[in-house]
Amino acid sequence: MDVSVLLLFGVASIASLFMAWVVGAGSSGATPFAPAVGANAISTMRAAFVVGIFGFVGAVTQGANVSEAVGSGLIEGVSLPATGVILVLLIGAGLMAIGIYTGYPIATAFTVAGSVVGVGLALGGAPAWAKYQQIGLVWVATPVVGGGIAYAIASVLPREDVPERFSVPILTALVGAVITNLEFPTLGPHGAPGSIAGATARALPVDRAIAVGGATLAVALATALVVHWDVNRDRDGGLRRVLLALGSLVAFSAGGSQVGLAVGPLLPLADEIEFVSTFAVLVGGGLGILVGSWTGAPRMIKSLSQDYSSLGPRRSIATLIPSFLIAQTAVLLGVPVSFNEIIVSGIVGSGAAVGGGDVVDLRKILLTVGAWIGSLVLAFVVAYLTAVAAL
Repeated sequence: MDVSVLLLFGVASIASLFMAWVVGAGSSGATPFAPAVGANAISTMRAAFVVGIFGFVGAVTQGANVSEAVGSGLIEGVSLPATGVILVLLIGAGLMAIGIYTGYPIATAFTVAGSVVGVGLALGGAPAWAKYQQIGLVWVATPVVGGGIAYAIASVLPREDVPERFSVPILTALVGAVITNLEFPTLGPHGAPGSIAGATARALPVDRAIAVGGATLAVALATALVVHWDVNRDRDGGLRRVLLALGSLVAFSAGGSQVGLAVGPLLPLADEIEFVSTFAVLVGGGLGILVGSWTGAPRMIKSLSQDYSSLGPRRSIATLIPSFLIAQTAVLLGVPVSFNEIIVSGIVGSGAAVGGGDVVDLRKILLTVGAWIGSLVLAFVVAYLTAVAAL
C-alpha cells in the first residue's frame, strides 16, 4: 500500500470527521428535538445528549444508501481524488459552521451537494442529470408535502370532536407500520439488509404478502393500543412521551441520512484501502455526529425551538410525523436531504393551521430560505473555482 495514499486518506478522514461534527452540531443534532424542546417536553442539554445517541445508531444502520449516492452518484465519469474530497468537505463544513455561528440553519445537503458537483465538473466529470432530477424533486416537494401533512395533523389534533386518545394513537400506528417495513442490517436473507416485516414473513409458513401485511398490522395495532392507554390515563404526560419517541425516531433518521454528507465523499478513497470497510467509515461518521450533537447542537436547538414559532406538544407532533416519513423516504431513495428544510417546513405548516402568520416569524423563514439557496450556489461556485485553480 502506497504510504502517500494512506496519508491523504488520513487527512481526508480528519476533514470528514470535522464535517460530521458540524452535521451533528447543526442539522442532524438540532432539528429532531427542536420541536420537543419548544414544547418544553425536554431540556436543551438532555435533547442534545439523546439526539447524539440515536443519530449514531441511525448513521451506522441506515447510512449506506445516502453515503454511496454522495460518494459516486452526483458526478459521472470521474472519481474525486483525495485533494478533491478534502476540498469538498472543508467548503461544506465551513459554510455549515457559519450557519451555526449566526444561528441560521444552513442546509448541509445543499452545501455538500453543491461542493461535490462543483469539484466534479471542474475535474472534467459529467452531470448526473437523472440523480439531479430525483434530488431536485425531493427538495422541492419537501416543503409542500411536509408542510401540508403538518398542517393537516395540526388542524385535527385540537378538535373536540376528534379526541386525542383516538387521534394520536392512529397517527402513531402509521409510524409503527412504517418502522416495521424499514430496512435494517442483517435482517434480510443471508445477513443482507431487510425489514422486520420481511423477517417475520420468512419465519411463517404462509404467503409472503399476507405475512408482511399481518406483521405490519400487528405492530400498528400494538402501537395504537399502548399510546391510547397512555394518553387516556395521563393526557399531557402521554403527549410528551409520544413527542419524545417521535423526536428519537427523527434523530435516528437524521443520522441515517446526514452521515452520508460527511462520509460519502470519503467512500471512493476507502475502496482503495482494503482494510477500511464502509461500515468502519460509517462508524467514524456516526461518532463525529455524536460528538457534534453533544458539544455544538444546543445553540441551533434553541434557534429552531424558540425563534421560528411558539410550539406546543400538538404542533410538535404534527411537525415530527411528516419529518420522520420524509426522512425515511430520502434514506430509501439514497437522496441527500436537508433536515433543516424538513423541520422548518413542518413548523411553518403546523403554525399556519393553529394561528396563521401570527405564530410564525416570516422574516426569519425568508432569511432561512435565502440562506439555503445561497449556500447551494456559493458552495458550487467556490468549489468549482477552487478546484480549477488548485487541482
